[in-house]
Amino acid sequence: MLIVRNAASGTAVVRADPAPVFAERLPAAVIHELADGEDLAAVVRAAMASDAPPRVLGVYGGDGSVSRMAALAREYDLPLLVIPGGTFNHFARSAGLTDVDTAIDAFERGTTVEVSAIEAQADGEAPVLALNAVSVGAYPELIEERERRRARLGKWLGGVVAAWRTLRTAESLTIVREGRRARVWSVFIGVGRNDPERVATMQRESLEDPTLDVRIHHARGSRVRAMASLAFGRRTAAVLRALRLMPPRTDVERLVVQEFEMTVRIEDGHPSVYVHDGELEQQADGGFRLRCSVIPRAVTVFAPQGAS
Repeated sequence: MLIVRNAASGTAVVRADPAPVFAERLPAAVIHELADGEDLAAVVRAAMASDAPPRVLGVYGGDGSVSRMAALAREYDLPLLVIPGGTFNHFARSAGLTDVDTAIDAFERGTTVEVSAIEAQADGEAPVLALNAVSVGAYPELIEERERRRARLGKWLGGVVAAWRTLRTAESLTIVREGRRARVWSVFIGVGRNDPERVATMQRESLEDPTLDVRIHHARGSRVRAMASLAFGRRTAAVLRALRLMPPRTDVERLVVQEFEMTVRIEDGHPSVYVHDGELEQQADGGFRLRCSVIPRAVTVFAPQGAS
């Protein structure tokens, strides 16, 4: 097994060093810690070209690292061991992988699940794989603001400042789909049917369901509602709904489809970006065309018995 550890993940939370657990429970695994600026894909390709290529790929990191490793596991037709090491660990939590030991337990038992995923492609660029969701609008703008402040303020404080600034400056954008034009605060394309009460489907509820659950938040309300709609935790969303800060159902259009395509038009002064599993993708100024397709059984993932 090759486990790639992204030490830059999860810096916003306090977490025990997993190295002793790896040494005790996975003594035969090769553990590679990513250096600053080192490419995860290059590490895996070098290992696969060696005289003793791995038969299992593992990743310790957040959702971005996990989705990148999932794409490589799919490319090489290898099973994937996901070890939660990020800030939110949306995918790992959906799979019941709550900590390092739980993930290794699943590996030792050999219990797996065939996970569906999203393949997203913008303006004909190379497609990317996403395990949770793809989004345009308010959430990518918040992430872009946070990343610009991360080096100076850190992820957590940078996120607070970004949320405050986005609350004051966020603007709706125009999307065009099947000849229809709409002004929206955000579009979330999640994999698998999700809670119908949410807008931000950033944490999936099903691992195997081969569908896209699309939420289009039409720009009929305030920026406050646009930001409140980004709440992905069930309890947080319930509190915001009780305070009447969440957008009404009439403002949110839901589609359950196999494929979703739209043209995104960005006004001057706002970033031309989209986000997949927390990772920013910068596009040409002014907008881009985004196509998302569901990929059934995209990757085999070790998970506790009963995860689906």
